[in-house]
Amino acid sequence: MGLTCGDIPKFICALIFPPIGVLIETGCDKHLVICILLTLLGYLPGIIYACYVIIDK
Repeated sequence: MGLTCGDIPKFICALIFPPIGVLIETGCDKHLVICILLTLLGYLPGIIYACYVIIDK
């Protein structure tokens, strides 16, 4: 799917705290858990995964 103007706030949230961007995009599901774990392991992997989820959905 293409990106919309509604994705801009999600990307901003994903840069500040990645799980918030994923939570807004997908709700409380497996993607949120994966993003939280990646953020705990390293901030950059969490950001990359959050951006991937926002672009992919």
